[in-house]
Amino acid sequence: MFESALPDSDNLNFLAISQALQNKGFAIIEHAFNHELENQLIAHVLQLEESQLKQAAIGREQDENINHFVRRDKIKWIQHNSAAETAWLNQMDELRLSLNRQLYLGLFSYESHFAQYQPGAFYKTHVDAFKGQANRILSTVYYLNPNWQAEDGGELVIYDPQHPHIELTRVIPSAGTLVIFLSEEFPHEVLPATKSRYSIAGWFRLNASISNHIDPPR
Repeated sequence: MFESALPDSDNLNFLAISQALQNKGFAIIEHAFNHELENQLIAHVLQLEESQLKQAAIGREQDENINHFVRRDKIKWIQHNSAAETAWLNQMDELRLSLNRQLYLGLFSYESHFAQYQPGAFYKTHVDAFKGQANRILSTVYYLNPNWQAEDGGELVIYDPQHPHIELTRVIPSAGTLVIFLSEEFPHEVLPATKSRYSIAGWFRLNASISNHIDPPR
């Protein structure tokens, strides 16, 4: 029998995520991970220098371009450059393995970046899977905003795939809240806020390598 080294609360959250994905296609978990990781990531993102954050683009590779009409967030890709980043990537790899065991998804890798939305910044309605490159299977958003109030704005809005103008839910970007949803299925947007807000956006991916082209890159 498999024995996890994760705390019981994390095991329960992983099970809740799997069940919600199976039943609804998305999951919303408050304080999804332990407070130590939550606080470590909050401290880390607040220490990022402005020069480390780059204007986010849309598209990929040769089709990538900056479009302020669509999105106005700034990002920094997460690697193993600090203890906080390594702890985050290790946690998400544990989640990847759990989802593969529970749902047989065949998730191969995970990529993510810190996102900073300054007051008034937004990301208009979109889906996360690129056209013709459906290797992004699950999207994740993890919020890093302590003491966030509903009147501060900045909600994530998830829309009905069959009726894109109908809202399924709004998520307040409170610290520790994790959102996971099927990347190809759910249109979503980020609404403007009255103050700066931080999150980690990420994607679980399949191995779409063909011939000598490695995708996702290791």
